[in-house]
Amino acid sequence: MTTDEQERDLRHRKVRDAMAETGLDLLLAFGPGWRRENVRYLSDARVTGSAAFVALPATGEASAYSTRRQDVAEIAGRGWVTDAHFLDPAEPGEFRTRLGDSRARRIGIAHYELLPSMLLDLVREALPAAEIVSATALLDQARLVKSEWELARMRRSAKVCAAGWQAFVDVLEPGLPEYRVVAAVEAEIKRLGAEDNFMLIASGKDEVRGMTPPSDRRLEDGDMVRTELTPQMDGYWLQICRSAVVGTASDAQKRSFDLFNEAVDAGMAVVKPGVTAHEVAVAQNDVFRRHGYGEYCTSQYTRVRGHGHGLHMDETPIIEGNHTVLPENSVFIIHPNTYTPIAGYHVLGDPVRVTADGCEVLVETERKLFQTNEVNA
Repeated sequence: MTTDEQERDLRHRKVRDAMAETGLDLLLAFGPGWRRENVRYLSDARVTGSAAFVALPATGEASAYSTRRQDVAEIAGRGWVTDAHFLDPAEPGEFRTRLGDSRARRIGIAHYELLPSMLLDLVREALPAAEIVSATALLDQARLVKSEWELARMRRSAKVCAAGWQAFVDVLEPGLPEYRVVAAVEAEIKRLGAEDNFMLIASGKDEVRGMTPPSDRRLEDGDMVRTELTPQMDGYWLQICRSAVVGTASDAQKRSFDLFNEAVDAGMAVVKPGVTAHEVAVAQNDVFRRHGYGEYCTSQYTRVRGHGHGLHMDETPIIEGNHTVLPENSVFIIHPNTYTPIAGYHVLGDPVRVTADGCEVLVETERKLFQTNEVNA
C-alpha cells in the first residue's frame, strides 16, 4: 500500500520532471478561492482562503503561502509541505523576499490565467528578471493520470455517489418540492463524510430543457426527475448522472432512456489507453445522429458529453474538437446529457477509469430508468 509520503514524493517528482522538460526553475501552483486543486495536489491540504500558493523549486524543499492564517497550520500539519507561511496582501514583504531568494530565471504559474494582477505584480517585483509563463497545462497533465493512492480515494467517492442516488430515489413522491430532494441527498452524503457536493436537479415532463439549483417546484406524478450528483471525498470529486420517474415511466420516457443508454454504451466501447476526448464524444454523438437527433448534440442544447474527474470536479472536457489523449488510469464521466423532444432533458452517465484494455465503471448503481412505483413497491 502506498504511504502518504510515497504519494507526495511521486507527485513532486512527476511535476519536477515536467518542469525540467519545459525549462522551469520554479513552479507556483496558485489556488484562487474556487480552483484549489493544484494547491491540494502538491500539499494534500484542504485550504479555504481566497488565495494560496505552493512554490515548488526544481531542487530543494517546497513552500506554501495562504491569505488565510488557518490554512498555514492546515498545510504544515498535513506534512507534505511543512514550510508554510501567511501571505498578508497588505504587507507582502516576506512573500517577496522568499520568492526573490529562489533566484528563479523561469517561473511557471499554474492557473496563471486566474491570477489577480496584484499578486502577479508581487511575483514580478520579487524576481524582476525572471520569465513568467503559464504552467496550467503542465499541472493539468500531471493530474490526469491517477495513482493507486488517488484511485482508492475516488472509489470511496463512488460509494458515496451510490448512496446519494439511493437517497434521491427513496424520497421521490408527488407534492415534494425539489429542495427537499436535495436536502435528503445532502444529509446522507454528509453523514458519510463528504466534504462538499455539486448538484443540479430538474423535474418535469417533456418541457424541461436543462438543470438548475433546486427550486420550490413540487413534483407531480409522471415527472422525470434528473440530477448530476457530485460529492467530494478526501479532496476527490466523482459524479453520477441518473433520471427517475415519479410513478410509472411513459413510453416516451423509456424510449428516451434507451437512446441515452445506447450513447453511454457507445462512449464506453471506444475507451482504451490513447483514445482522445474527441473520439469518446463522437461515439456518443453518432448515436444521436443515427437516430435523427444530431442537432441536440450542439452547443444550443448541451455543453459536453462528459468531463474529467479528480481534485477538480470538471476537468478535461469530453467534447468534439478536444484531442486530449486519455491515458491509462485517467478518470472521467461519460454523460450524453441533453434535451431531445422525445421526453425532454435526460441525464445519464457513469464515471470510468481507463484500463489497459477498456474501462472500469466506478459506480455500482444500475444504469436504468428508475421508477418510484418499482423502488417503493
